[in-house]
Amino acid sequence: MTWDEFLAACIPQPASILVEAYEGSGAYGDVYGPATTVDGCVVEDTRRLVRVQTQDAAGAEQVSQTTVAAPPGTVAPPGSRVTVRGRTTRVLVASWLDAHGHDLPEHWELALE
Repeated sequence: MTWDEFLAACIPQPASILVEAYEGSGAYGDVYGPATTVDGCVVEDTRRLVRVQTQDAAGAEQVSQTTVAAPPGTVAPPGSRVTVRGRTTRVLVASWLDAHGHDLPEHWELALE
């Protein structure tokens, strides 16, 4: 099953998010790519404890307020800015969920601040 087939069968009103992909740090702070709209997302406002993905592998724990299931091809590494439901937040963890040969849609799971 593809992501689009999953949305058509199971999600009556998929959401859209705005992503500014984190590109690193510059002389004046964090650098982000251009804002890109990602359609066909599933947004769930649920609090959960996540281990933050960092460059130094410190692995600090933080509470995620929102989880977004995004289609394949979404570019939103940890540290990216995401605007969802009018709120701008940051990606704590980006996880690729593979179908492993099952009839499940592959997608990205983004844990947001």
